[in-house]
Amino acid sequence: MIELLHDTLNFDFPEVHEEASCRIDFQRTLRIPDDNKEYPLPAGLGRFPVRHVDDYANKIPEEWKQHGGVLMPMYQSEALWLNFSGDYPFALKIAAGKINAVTGEGWKNALSDEPQDYVVIPEQPWLDGFAVGKGRIRQFVAMPLGEEYTAEEQITGDAIHGGIQIIAYPMKAEAYEKYCLRSSTLNKMTNEICYYDMDGCAMGLAPGGLMCQEIYDDPYGMDVWDRAHSARCFIHIVNSTHYKKVTDEFPPHRPPTISDYQQAGIPWFEYYADELSAIEGSKKLAGLDSIAAMKIKKGEAPLADNESVIPANLKTISVGARKVKEWNG
Repeated sequence: MIELLHDTLNFDFPEVHEEASCRIDFQRTLRIPDDNKEYPLPAGLGRFPVRHVDDYANKIPEEWKQHGGVLMPMYQSEALWLNFSGDYPFALKIAAGKINAVTGEGWKNALSDEPQDYVVIPEQPWLDGFAVGKGRIRQFVAMPLGEEYTAEEQITGDAIHGGIQIIAYPMKAEAYEKYCLRSSTLNKMTNEICYYDMDGCAMGLAPGGLMCQEIYDDPYGMDVWDRAHSARCFIHIVNSTHYKKVTDEFPPHRPPTISDYQQAGIPWFEYYADELSAIEGSKKLAGLDSIAAMKIKKGEAPLADNESVIPANLKTISVGARKVKEWNG
């Protein structure tokens, strides 16, 4: 069962175990420079507003209604990271435009460990982007569908799905009972039809700047995951300039520039978990063009607010300690 509460997706499986629940929210964040330098983790700047698709059935495309799920606004070239919470272990598959963010392969519901195509929580506290190498990701950055930037378009040649897709598998109850002690130490409308023209409104995720982040190996093995129970959600991304026309709500303020971020003294983070090993990353995803590189290839104007920077106020953190800071600029 999936519920939306306080802009957070809650995945609950009481039929598996009374503790089988996890939460996912979507954090606004700084778009790091896309300059092929590796950057530490930027802070979270607050949750994106997330709304039920069904509440806007008379203003969204038919395929969105068929997919169900939720929607949220993003500005063009805005970045996000996915924040995972909960002590009960889950295997999560994350995709952008139905492209697996860990392997670069097309969407499949089933889990695979050759190569591992999912993340494990609570060991994986967050995900900021596409896994392009061991300890390296390219940041999730929103771009319009149909302009060749998204991972979906670069890999499939099509601009069909956009958004984010998630499927969650809880740990089997008997495996949880076996591992629970270990897990506890890991830090835990109206009837009037008035369809809005959505052309140019749908967004997908493109690879942005390079960031130091490890995607961790499954420490339990495939047999512990209860593949008879799962829940899927489609997160549709709406261009912030269209968001009010769909929801009658104003979108959040624009995200900070790199200069705003540095001047405000918002911290950067280095994260270490020496007891966990990391996957190698995807050669397919590593071969994608970043947004800045694609702009050069297309002969377009350079990516705005993309100046290189030396991160200030750098902090070292452990599992569960990444700060979420509201930006008031």
